[in-house]
Amino acid sequence: MTTAVIIQARMGSTRLPGKVLEDLGGRTVLSHVIERCQILRNADVVCCAVPKSADSDPVAAEAERCGAVVFRGSENDVLDRYFQAAVSLDANVIVRVTSDCPMIDPDVVAQVIELLKDSDADFSTNNLPPSWPHGLDCEAMTVEWLTRAWKEAVEPMDREHVSPFIRRHPDARIVNLEGPGGSLTDHRWTLDYPEDLVFLRALFAVLPSGQKIPGLEQILGVLKAHPEIAAINEIHKTVTAGKSF
Repeated sequence: MTTAVIIQARMGSTRLPGKVLEDLGGRTVLSHVIERCQILRNADVVCCAVPKSADSDPVAAEAERCGAVVFRGSENDVLDRYFQAAVSLDANVIVRVTSDCPMIDPDVVAQVIELLKDSDADFSTNNLPPSWPHGLDCEAMTVEWLTRAWKEAVEPMDREHVSPFIRRHPDARIVNLEGPGGSLTDHRWTLDYPEDLVFLRALFAVLPSGQKIPGLEQILGVLKAHPEIAAINEIHKTVTAGKSF
């Protein structure tokens, strides 16, 4: 059984064009996402699914440089891009991560994968309802349900955001990984607006260097010690980024 992490990435963005190639701690945002997915304890391959369009060539090149498998597909039909990537990888379980989440937590993603398999579910996530910081969102699904969505989904939102068809289907067995408690949903660690980039750069500047990738508790501790950083992108903390996460 092959478990594939597929990271959707592109150059275009209406709010912050080229955001995945922005510098964050001396590296691109995309490189952080890929690295965090590569250390997952229960995934076999990390793939970056990038549009075929020429403007996304730099994204594909960066993903390849970082050691990810690169799949080029549809620009707007992201569901088709995911399905075709999954087929090319011969994947049985597909994990969806977006490239604008450089704080994605490998342990949380691993738990979402484990929940899918241990529950014999069709789809697992960690935001039904949200209980983690926005930016740790992820989901896992069986290839059977990804295939069904690819065949049956017709609404533009379903094609653009991959999983809404599954999320609302009455036949899908869906499980959710609950957060550890507290007001974690008050935190916004994703990248959609210029203020998010300022926040992430300020956070990276004070995170300990030369250690293993910081996880949830360490990041929360740093933000507790630096409340001025958490305030940087407060204006957008009620925004859900519009990608089914």
